[in-house]
Amino acid sequence: MAVSHPQNNLESAFPEELAELIKQLPTLKYGKLIQRALAVLVRIAGEEVDRLDWKILTAALEDLEQGFQIFYPYRHIRKITIFGSARISANSSEYRLAVDFARRITQLGFMVLTGAGGGIMQAGNEGAGREHSFGLNIRLPFEQEANPFIANDSKLINFKYFFTRKLFFLRESDAVALFPGGFGTQDEAFETLTLCQTGKYGPAPLVLIDEPGGDYWLSWNQHVQKNLLERGLISPEDINLYTITDNLSIACDTIRNFYQVYHSSRYVGKQFVMRLNCELSDAQVEQLNEEYSDILAEGRIEKSGALPQEIGSETEHLPRLVFHFNQRSFGRLYQLINQINRMSYFVSEADHPERK
Repeated sequence: MAVSHPQNNLESAFPEELAELIKQLPTLKYGKLIQRALAVLVRIAGEEVDRLDWKILTAALEDLEQGFQIFYPYRHIRKITIFGSARISANSSEYRLAVDFARRITQLGFMVLTGAGGGIMQAGNEGAGREHSFGLNIRLPFEQEANPFIANDSKLINFKYFFTRKLFFLRESDAVALFPGGFGTQDEAFETLTLCQTGKYGPAPLVLIDEPGGDYWLSWNQHVQKNLLERGLISPEDINLYTITDNLSIACDTIRNFYQVYHSSRYVGKQFVMRLNCELSDAQVEQLNEEYSDILAEGRIEKSGALPQEIGSETEHLPRLVFHFNQRSFGRLYQLINQINRMSYFVSEADHPERK
């Protein structure tokens, strides 16, 4: 008797499934976006593209699919990405520092993302423990095995492409902690900074952690100051996008305090909508207008409830500040957020900055 191949079953059922999906599009919650995605595939199918192009597209979609599925159940928990060298020995003081940081930050309620490899990545998974860890591994001919603290875990993802892996590091993280590392860590540091500077990531804290008395990031910052800032290649306010410290208490407080009052933000049309965990007073908002008018394209910073486009969202109940941000002064925007957190600092057993 012939045995049917699963792939053959999938191919035979696919036309019916596709027809049913298209039929349901008008009633699906994200039907318009699904239609856009299908339209892209249809357009590409009608163009002259190589087999390699289809392999890249398919593998990238498969990377995205597994990432979406694994992270979705944890979407309400804030997560910290830890970057650093794979070559740092487990016997080194820097390794133990990363273990300690991951342990402390998870004790505050956050979860940890690492690249699943050795060195600082392994330290992050060790300190966080399996329950609070994700591993975003990359399939390589070397350094490809997941470390023992995340291997075989349901939250380990094996990516084919660096670009899809990088997407999830930042898409899923609410802060980034960087320990010393080589080319890869430098790439991650500057790419994260570039995305912060251009508003493609965050606002979120970026913490560069040295061991006590260490100067890895201090030396890096001297290079930034001398060769970038003094030459006018970055703005003075861009320095506010990151924090350098050799004190783990400061590192953890920088991350936790960032979300004490500030919750999240988005654009609704041309308006920048900043959601808060508690409402500011009229006097406090007036002070913000006086001190941060330079970041406004027009108008003023105003208090608001959820805008009509936000009704039904999970953050609908949160108070808001709404303004026309100039979409350039992101260093100043970080200063604004830090000032808001200092204005109305609150701690409640019912309100946790590690929840979103």
